[in-house]
Amino acid sequence: MWRLLMIVLFVPMLSWAKSTEMSWLDNRFRVDPTIKQVSFLVYREKTSQAVTLVRPDGTKYYAWEHPENVAWYEENGMDIISIENPMPGPWQAIGKITPQNKVKILSNLTLNVDSLPTKLYQSESLKFTARLLQDGKPLVLRDFLNRIKLNVTFTPYLANEKNLVKEARPLAEVLGTFEDNGEGLDEIAADGVFTVNLPINVKPGKYWVRIQSRNGVFLRTVEQDVLVYPSPIRASFTQGRNENQSHSMTIDTEAGTIKTGSLAAHIEQVNPDKITSVTQAQSDHDDEKLYFDLPNSYIPGKNTWTGWIYATDMATDRPLKFFLGKHSYGVTEPIDLKAVYEARIKAEVAQRRIEEQEKIEEERADARKWFWIYVGIGNVLIIFLILAGIFGWKKIKDIKKQKETLPKSEKLSMPPRPKV
Repeated sequence: MWRLLMIVLFVPMLSWAKSTEMSWLDNRFRVDPTIKQVSFLVYREKTSQAVTLVRPDGTKYYAWEHPENVAWYEENGMDIISIENPMPGPWQAIGKITPQNKVKILSNLTLNVDSLPTKLYQSESLKFTARLLQDGKPLVLRDFLNRIKLNVTFTPYLANEKNLVKEARPLAEVLGTFEDNGEGLDEIAADGVFTVNLPINVKPGKYWVRIQSRNGVFLRTVEQDVLVYPSPIRASFTQGRNENQSHSMTIDTEAGTIKTGSLAAHIEQVNPDKITSVTQAQSDHDDEKLYFDLPNSYIPGKNTWTGWIYATDMATDRPLKFFLGKHSYGVTEPIDLKAVYEARIKAEVAQRRIEEQEKIEEERADARKWFWIYVGIGNVLIIFLILAGIFGWKKIKDIKKQKETLPKSEKLSMPPRPKV
């Protein structure tokens, strides 16, 4: 009886284990014809290169060369190979595999993604969830889950996008990455539930939203088209003029979009001393706007504030959350006008003195310059006169010598006048 009970209890468990995790037998494993999608986790020696995967018909797949229906993730000591519509039959892996290493086969994986609201608002943030299922049940294999990177991309919608050449297609913008690490909005790590805090930081318009693997571990892509509307929330921060006046925040809404009385705000301020103050406020039941004061520490330097606005969509009753971003404002030291005026007068007097002194120095320098010019001219004239005198004296001396060398002529007298 006990043996029969043991068989009944453990045979199904062993059979299930064999289907998901099996030891390598000549590095071969079989894929059933009913399997439409399969992923292999291959554990190999740490320093070895990626395995070569051989299809039943002998075709070889490599980490760097494989068809589009194959995704290959490679890291030190592990390969994760995902195949859409695999060929039924015996597959073989060639590589540095030891008897202790095993292959884990994951088949019939599906990605179940929450539907986004068809109407989104610019600058809102929302929790977005995706679930990875195997045969309809959450997949909890940590080695596989830890390596899946799912991105959420927004691409401007074009009806004929597939008919355009690649260069003409609109570019996708990554707005978030799903995580299954138990941090942020994710509740439990490695439970097969991926979560992202999705910020709608795109311009208003129609978009294709795609959820797909960033590193190729998972091939499936989920698509949805959404409309992004302008933000119905307007936040205005007014800085207090002095230490006795509080800052203020005004939250206004677009008419007919936000449910009355649903506005709430959470504001965080950080002063130059790195001290954070938190202010929360909520609108009255019949109010479409929200106005409240914020503390004014009036500490000189750079101050910052950030916050979130919570509301409810009037048409769908959907809760909304808007991030206001990070903003800064400055506070200067109190100004003593009389002291500033006196300091300015003193500065002007000192500046005039400096200018007068510089003018005197310039005049002195100019006078010295002309003095030396006159001295130079006088010296030149003196030298010229001396040279002219020497030249004239020599000239006169030469003339005298010429006269002395000439013969003396007899003196002629006039004949006497005749008598009448």
